[in-house]
Amino acid sequence: MSNPSLAPTRELKLYRRPISFWWWLDRPAYFKFVVRELTCLFVGAFAILTLLQVRAVGEGPEAYAAFAAMLASPAGIGFSVLAFLAAVYHTVTWFPAVQTTIVLRVGEQRVPGSVITGAHMAGWLVVSVVVAYIVLRG
Repeated sequence: MSNPSLAPTRELKLYRRPISFWWWLDRPAYFKFVVRELTCLFVGAFAILTLLQVRAVGEGPEAYAAFAAMLASPAGIGFSVLAFLAAVYHTVTWFPAVQTTIVLRVGEQRVPGSVITGAHMAGWLVVSVVVAYIVLRG
């Protein structure tokens, strides 16, 4: 019987297929996916900006006036437009993906994905109209 501690050691290396950094440019579906995931950066930055705005309100009228002036600058307006477009793109591309993550059944029948997507889009529209009404009425 041979002694395993005397056997020659050999490192095993797993084969890793080389993948280009630009792999997501190969197919439109990959591109849309990566762009949708990158939109979270704008959404997160906008959330931080909102928290900073709340802090400015708490610090008094002068601090809020300075913050509002910063938001009214061309850079502030440009960022707001980009964040809005990123949020809309994320939403419009996410809702069709929801039908693959939600399996809804009525009795034995599976609800079609188009109904699930349509219901989410309709809900988004209703909430958007309610928020627009609250913001714009006053």
